[in-house]
Amino acid sequence: MTNERPVLIIDDESGMRDMLRRAFSDAGYEAVAEADGPTGLRTAAERDFHLVILDMSLPKMSGLEVLRRLKEQRTSLPVIIITAYGSAQTAVEALRLGAYDYVTKPFELDELLLLAERALEQRRIIDENRFLRNELKNRYGFDNIIGSNPEVQRAYVMAAQVARTNVTVLLLGETGTGKEYLARTIHYQSDRADGPFVKVNCAALPESLLESELFGHEKGAFTHAVTRRIGRFEAAHRGTILLDEIGEMTPAVQAKLLRVLQEKQFERVGGSETITVDVRVIAATNCDLDQALREKRFREDLYYRLNVVTIKLPPIRDP
Repeated sequence: MTNERPVLIIDDESGMRDMLRRAFSDAGYEAVAEADGPTGLRTAAERDFHLVILDMSLPKMSGLEVLRRLKEQRTSLPVIIITAYGSAQTAVEALRLGAYDYVTKPFELDELLLLAERALEQRRIIDENRFLRNELKNRYGFDNIIGSNPEVQRAYVMAAQVARTNVTVLLLGETGTGKEYLARTIHYQSDRADGPFVKVNCAALPESLLESELFGHEKGAFTHAVTRRIGRFEAAHRGTILLDEIGEMTPAVQAKLLRVLQEKQFERVGGSETITVDVRVIAATNCDLDQALREKRFREDLYYRLNVVTIKLPPIRDP
C-alpha cells in the first residue's frame, strides 16, 4: 500500500538518522532520510513532503540556513527541529524563522511522533482554510456581477477600485439591494482577504448591548457579565467589519465609534485597558443620513469619517 504521508529527515548522525527513519516508517509515514543540508534541500525541492525533521547541527550548511531555504521553497511546510541540550537560543531563532516546534536531545520518540501528528493537523487546517478563502474569493469576485443594471455595474466598478485600498466605505441602498454581498466582495478582493469578515447589525441591539457587542466587556461590567468577552472590533483585527444599519446607532455609541475611526483605539465596557486594532470599516444603511444629520440624530463628524467613499445601490425594483 502506498503511504500518503512523506516525511523528510535531515540528520548527519547515521544512527539517529536510521532510528528516525524506522520510527516514522513504523508509525505509517513514508520516511526519506538525508545526511546533510544541500542534499536535503534538493530532495525537498523534488517532492511534496508533508513534514521535515531537521537537526540543527549539520555539516556543509547550518540547520538554520537549511530551515530558511526550506521556508523559501514552501512557506507552509512544517519543520520540527532537533537541537542539542542548552541550545535554547538556536531553538528560539528557528521558531522565529518559521519552525513548527523543536525537541531537545535526548528526547523520547513518542514525543517527536506526537509533535509530528500535531504539525500535520495544523498543515491540514491551513490548507483547508486556504482552499475556503480561494472559494470565497471566487464567489465574491467582481466578475460575478448579476444583472445588467448600469447603476449596479457602476457600484461594482467603484467597489473594485477601492477594494485594495484601506479607505472606509459607506454603502447606501434599500433593504435587499445587496449591500452585505458588496461588502463581502470588497473584503475578499482586498489585501485583508485572509483576515476575518465580521458583520454587526446596529439596529438589532439596544444601546447598552450594542456597545458591548462592538467593544467587548470585562467580567463584572454589568449584570450577567460573568466573564471577559472580546467585541466585534477585536474579532475583526486585520480584517473588515461591516456596520450594517449604522443609521440606527445611538449618539452615545456613535461617539465611541468616532474614536475608533480616528485613533483605532477603544476600551472594553467596564475596563481601563486601551485596545488597539487594525480594522477596515464598511458601513451600510437604508436610511436617509442627510435627514438624520438635519435632525441631529447622526453626528456630522462621524458622517464625514464614514463618507470617504460612498457607493449607492439602486432599488431592486429598478430594471
